[in-house]
Amino acid sequence: MTSRSTRQRTLQALLSTGLIALASGCGGTASDKATATLDDAQMENPARTHEKPRLVLQITVDQFRGDLPTRYADRLGEGGLRYLLEEGIHYNNAHHGHANTETIVGHVTLATGAHPAAHGMIGNIWFDRKTGVTTYNIEDRDEHLLTEGADVDADTEIDPTQKAATSDGRSPRAILTTTFSDELASLTAGRAKIFGVSVKDRGAVSMAGHTGKAFWFSKATNQFVASSYYDEYPQWVVDWNARKIPERYANTAWELLHPIDTYLFGEQDDQEWEAELGSYGRTFPHEFTTPENPYFSTFLTISPAGDEMTTDFAKTVIAEEGLGDDNITDYLGVSYSANDYVGHFFGPSSLESEDNILRLDRTLADLFAYVDQEVGLENTLIVLSADHGGPEAPGYLNKLGIPAGYVSPDEWDKDPVIARLKNKFGIQGQMIEGYDHPYLYLTSDIINDPDIDLAALEASIANELVAFRGVSYAIPSTSLERGTVPDNGLTRAVLNNYNAARSGNIYVVFNPGWFINDLDGLSVAVVHGSPWRYDTYVPILFAGSGIEPQKVSRRVHTVDVALTLATVIGTRPPSGAAGEVLLEVVGQ
Repeated sequence: MTSRSTRQRTLQALLSTGLIALASGCGGTASDKATATLDDAQMENPARTHEKPRLVLQITVDQFRGDLPTRYADRLGEGGLRYLLEEGIHYNNAHHGHANTETIVGHVTLATGAHPAAHGMIGNIWFDRKTGVTTYNIEDRDEHLLTEGADVDADTEIDPTQKAATSDGRSPRAILTTTFSDELASLTAGRAKIFGVSVKDRGAVSMAGHTGKAFWFSKATNQFVASSYYDEYPQWVVDWNARKIPERYANTAWELLHPIDTYLFGEQDDQEWEAELGSYGRTFPHEFTTPENPYFSTFLTISPAGDEMTTDFAKTVIAEEGLGDDNITDYLGVSYSANDYVGHFFGPSSLESEDNILRLDRTLADLFAYVDQEVGLENTLIVLSADHGGPEAPGYLNKLGIPAGYVSPDEWDKDPVIARLKNKFGIQGQMIEGYDHPYLYLTSDIINDPDIDLAALEASIANELVAFRGVSYAIPSTSLERGTVPDNGLTRAVLNNYNAARSGNIYVVFNPGWFINDLDGLSVAVVHGSPWRYDTYVPILFAGSGIEPQKVSRRVHTVDVALTLATVIGTRPPSGAAGEVLLEVVGQ
């Protein structure tokens, strides 16, 4: 995996376009004229003359807060994160610009370059007023899983938001704008090969967009699966599943990569705020047990094994589908989920998180080496970012003297508040439909009642909410629509998250360092989803084709990624794109 000098890259570009002729008897005239057409800026910015990459590899690491790529830099190996940091462009002050920093929201933002207000994925779940039920983001009742028995039941143990799903159908139809990969398909008349791969269904589907094919891991069957939206399986998917790679982890364990005394958190392997996971335990080694254990596949995904399986499947996509094997740019989105699951259960400042990142580094090196072998890194444009960051566990912060804690709405005495509001507005019957993070929803009867001043009711509810312990802000949607909220970073982030058809009536923001740690009865160490910097802060790293190493510390945003990819490749901007082109990537 070698980097080429600026002059070597420029020479290669000139040769590939025929601007320099190397034939006997042609003299110096052609090359002199070609050289004369290049100004100094072009010679110093090879991306301007570099051919389009044959492959765009977009990597999303779930819950990969912006400081995590460099936190253990002294122990990174060669070819993985170190390659991106040393051979690529590192934007070390990158943020999401929306308020609800959840998985689907960040993935689709990276894919579309749009804010949730436009792309519509305002949360992992939302209340659908048309159907009258809470909806899981990419659920599609008109589709079904292609693999029998690969339903979502096994996923709810570590992904409780999937409990909102009432069917196993999945598709990108709920995404309201185009993705970069969609625009790539349009540019190439559908000839670009486009794929998304992840342990999580929403990680794969969002990256593949409307035009690509997505595959994700079913914990019920220990297989990578897809829905009927993507037609039938290629034979190579059947063959990959027949290899039973997950089962190879049976009777093994997640063990530390290095001696424990070399770890920053080596003396903190058993922290009281870490989640209880039965036989998996809170200390190393974490036993995977056997496939007969109903939690076997769950344990795999709360470990580096989940990312290793994802990488093996991604490499198979490259080989079997011939990604990057011609001059038409192809696209592969790979979303790594283990970091999110480990972060939720153990916290980002834990021995588990530390070892997982060191192993992720090795996994990335394995993927990049394979891409280099099959496509060539000089022919591949890599971009790595994250769907969101993540908070520290309150117990960890408390030990350092930093205030933080868990919000417990069940302990709030809400009855007097509701009675007072009903009396004030003359409301009979039910007033609140429910709370689907981060929105409180009023009932449709209340919203459609012409005798109720909805703006006044929302404002009154918001005033009552901020009196509860742990609540920092409560922002009425009618105030957002009328522009009557203060114009600051937080309210702009909430506005970027607001979609009239899907958002609720009140957006609730908890105090910094505070969150609800009970996900449908599942107790965890940390939960992301806030507009605070620890949740919005993510890395953006570009490397590969035409990229010259540099570190950029100005503030940039995740909506910039898709528009930058579109500019490099020459597609139309995705339909809802709201970002700016990252000029360092395009060579300006």
